[in-house]
Amino acid sequence: MKALAVVGYLCTIVGANWLTAHYGLTPVGFGLVATAGTYLAGLAFVARDAVQDTAGRAWALIALVVGAGVSWVLATPQLAIASAVAFGLSELADMAVYTPLRKRSYVRAAIASNLVGSVVDTVVFLWLAGFGLAPLIVAGQLVGKAWATVAVVGVVYAVLRNRVRTQGA
Repeated sequence: MKALAVVGYLCTIVGANWLTAHYGLTPVGFGLVATAGTYLAGLAFVARDAVQDTAGRAWALIALVVGAGVSWVLATPQLAIASAVAFGLSELADMAVYTPLRKRSYVRAAIASNLVGSVVDTVVFLWLAGFGLAPLIVAGQLVGKAWATVAVVGVVYAVLRNRVRTQGA
């Protein structure tokens, strides 16, 4: 489970950068646009939480560094740097919120931490990657990351709830 979480997190980082480098901006609904890697960036927050839960915070940071290195080659150096700085800062913010809340509730911890992480990631990444902070793009990034978070957290919640029911029966 640890290796799967780490590899999954690493793949979301690299995939988000590769998609953005190759497809630029894409519609996310409501007339908004976001970078093509936005959905995977949103998944990265949930994946980072899984890495923290299964392998520890050190592995989350190691995967982030490796992901930036691979992105340097597969995407562009500018996207790799923007991604590394944005993910680094947003993951620290995510971790600061997730860690204390996780003891009480996975769903609350994941949603709250991903919200905080998404805002930090969006502003830092768009600025450093050269996309600018146009309202339609910032809003699009946040909507895209919210879609990803809600989808994954919903699935995890359903699995956890089913396990509790199955074990209790």
